[in-house]
Amino acid sequence: MSTQWLTIKPSDILDSGEQHRLRQRSDMMGFWLLGHCWGVIAAAMALFAMFPNALTFLIAITIIGSRQLGLAILQHEASHGMLFRSRSLNERLGQLIAASPMLISMKSYRIRHMAHHRFTRTEKDPENYLYTPFPVSKSSMARKILRDLTGIVFIRTQIGIFRFLWGDPEGRLDRLKAFYGNTVVFYTIFVVGFALAGRMDLFLLMWVLPMATIQQFFLRIRNIAEHATIPDIENPLKNSRTTLAGPFERMTFAPYFVNFHIEHHMVPFVPCWRLKEVHKIMLAKGFGKEMEIAKGYRDIIRMNAAA
Repeated sequence: MSTQWLTIKPSDILDSGEQHRLRQRSDMMGFWLLGHCWGVIAAAMALFAMFPNALTFLIAITIIGSRQLGLAILQHEASHGMLFRSRSLNERLGQLIAASPMLISMKSYRIRHMAHHRFTRTEKDPENYLYTPFPVSKSSMARKILRDLTGIVFIRTQIGIFRFLWGDPEGRLDRLKAFYGNTVVFYTIFVVGFALAGRMDLFLLMWVLPMATIQQFFLRIRNIAEHATIPDIENPLKNSRTTLAGPFERMTFAPYFVNFHIEHHMVPFVPCWRLKEVHKIMLAKGFGKEMEIAKGYRDIIRMNAAA
């Protein structure tokens, strides 16, 4: 059982009727979320392609970087089996058009992420390293963000993953195939499409560049917001954080309801698009006074760069 549920259980938050209603998944919503994400990416690329200048370049890579983070969030949703009602669609589309574009193996991610849910912010949490360094000094935070925006973190991360997979010669090819197989299929089709259109420049400037830079920045701040500098590691309402997000923040740091993070940890069987309703229910039932809730992502950065 998850350490999150030792003191508070899902039944303490949602009654049986609410659980039944809110846990319902939808293939139509899954297609809408993926379609929206890729549609916004395509529109941003088209904006720059039709009106190439410095302003549209900055607008496009910002939007695309946010939707690349969105793809990572949607593969997270699929890894929980909640993006689609159909298990087959979750596994196949979640991997091929959400995880693979972001160089993620959903199978490997799921193993690590389920352990994160079970052992949140304990020594057994495999994602603890993302949160324990904070808070840091303002200069340290500035250096981290600079490394994000210059692609250094992205390159280091990809090299680290590859070296880990390369590792022991025994089973090396099987590991590489398992991790990168679907990614190779996706990028073969993706790159050939740009090449046939004669627009490899768009692939490099409007896909590779934002993924290696602006997306890394959005990802860092989102990670910090979820579990860093929390007041009580043992309290499930305080070892995760929900961040109230306005329109700009939902467009950048918090696409697809990822800001409702306490809610996700407490009832991880509820699809992301229903988490806002869970948040309202928790407030109505009096949990709000115990929950770690931030007013915005600017507060998150200030809180974690205060030393």
